[in-house]
Amino acid sequence: MEIQVKNMLKELEPALIKFTQDIIRIKSITCEEKEVALFIKEKMIELGYDDVIIDKLGNVIGVIGNGETKVMYDSHIDTVTVNDEDEWKYGAFSGEIVDGNIYGRGTVDMKSAVAATVYAGYAIKKLGLDKGKTIYISTSVMEEDYDGQALLYLCKENDIYPDYVIICEPSSMNLALGHRGRALIKINTTGVSAHGSAPEKGDNAVYKMNEIIKRVEKLGQEFISREGEKGSVALTKIESGAVSLNAIPPTCSIYLDRRLIIGEDKQFIAKEIEKLIEGTGATWEIYDEVGKSWTDENLVLHSFLPAWEIHKDHELTKACLNAYGELNGEAPKMFKWDFCTNGVATAGILNIPTIGIGPGDPKLAHTRDEHCPLSDIIEACEFYTNLAKHL
Repeated sequence: MEIQVKNMLKELEPALIKFTQDIIRIKSITCEEKEVALFIKEKMIELGYDDVIIDKLGNVIGVIGNGETKVMYDSHIDTVTVNDEDEWKYGAFSGEIVDGNIYGRGTVDMKSAVAATVYAGYAIKKLGLDKGKTIYISTSVMEEDYDGQALLYLCKENDIYPDYVIICEPSSMNLALGHRGRALIKINTTGVSAHGSAPEKGDNAVYKMNEIIKRVEKLGQEFISREGEKGSVALTKIESGAVSLNAIPPTCSIYLDRRLIIGEDKQFIAKEIEKLIEGTGATWEIYDEVGKSWTDENLVLHSFLPAWEIHKDHELTKACLNAYGELNGEAPKMFKWDFCTNGVATAGILNIPTIGIGPGDPKLAHTRDEHCPLSDIIEACEFYTNLAKHL
């Protein structure tokens, strides 16, 4: 069967690479994915998918088969923006191919994976690998700013609860067994406003934040000094409520990016934050990120995203190892991502067995001259196709 997979992908290679170029050339920053979503829908229809759905949020879901075992491949179609277009070597949305690499925003994060999964769905159907299975090719929206929330919406609102999920984020085609979680914490202090010429008449909320900032910095250094798998904390933003540059600020807020490991749940973090603000009169909250999709649907991300992992001996891991080994004659390297993905929805919240593997070097995500090897895209499509046989 692995020979059939490779032979089919050899035939599909020109169309797969062209489709990758096509979707890279369509700008699709978060919440503005309409054009690429409709383009992907039409491609799925053209390729003979059994069903294609665009849900109320704008996620595109292609369906192959109607069997009992349900498998989802998820790739997000939004990208971060480009603010330095003139400085890109080959054009930020060119899809240009140079020395075996395809260039442009989203090549790594993660339109190469989108293309690979869309064509894998077609190959799975043509090779009959969907027998006894339902294959969902999820091309989801709004991941960059709302990690996992759009995929969680997709599952709940469309009543799609797969048995297995493959998150196709870039991994240089290594096998990701999980990643750290993320909590965004907002800490607030309050004071009394006054004119800047008479600070003694006010109560400066920024000064009240000083002690908390020192404690955050100390905690961050403690994390850095620890060995093994560990969380982290970083102060990423500070703001005040001063009405002018010559007014004492009556409010101050800082935002903490707290990366989580297994076992660091909401109760654990609550104790940690209470210790940080102890004796200061400050308050804190888990920050809610509010957005509106391209379909004009509201989406709220409650920014506590749990860490997740899958065991090396899990049946999904074994299936991936077998599928990869058949194609490549060796096992993939296994690791954990150090960034957040849509896996927080399926693994962290819905407790669905989830694993990650995708084309491209994750270190190139969000960078100038982002690019992905064509060989990774082809290898990814082969793997996603062959994996269906093993599940």
